[in-house]
Amino acid sequence: MQRKASAVWRGGLKDGKGVISTDSGTLKETQYSFGTRFENGVGTNPEELIAAAHSGCFAMAFSAELGKAGLTPERISATATVTLDKTNEGFTVTQSHLDVTAKVPGANAAKVIEIANAAKAGCPISRLLTAKVTMDAKVD
Repeated sequence: MQRKASAVWRGGLKDGKGVISTDSGTLKETQYSFGTRFENGVGTNPEELIAAAHSGCFAMAFSAELGKAGLTPERISATATVTLDKTNEGFTVTQSHLDVTAKVPGANAAKVIEIANAAKAGCPISRLLTAKVTMDAKVD
């Protein structure tokens, strides 16, 4: 399975603007810019999209892991906070922190936390954040 998204950027870093689109059409030329990434401008940014992907992926993985243990969650709420820091190498995503609340009727709280930790480790987006990145590049 492969999923695609694309971005087009026009102009310089601070005065330029870009758009992000997904093949599904959920994002269609969604605006992003220096202002949406480093200030409080209107639009999205790559770190916000990673946070959305991580929280969504984790919630699904947690539900799957609970199911393997014979448990059905009534509700899983997951928020990912992605941190972008300036390091010696330049701006770097240094962390994605998950805040999770789960309502699992009849379950032992310690067991649910144990399952949450397994889901965090097994979530494909959690693993992506340590993945090898490859690229094919060309110049028009």
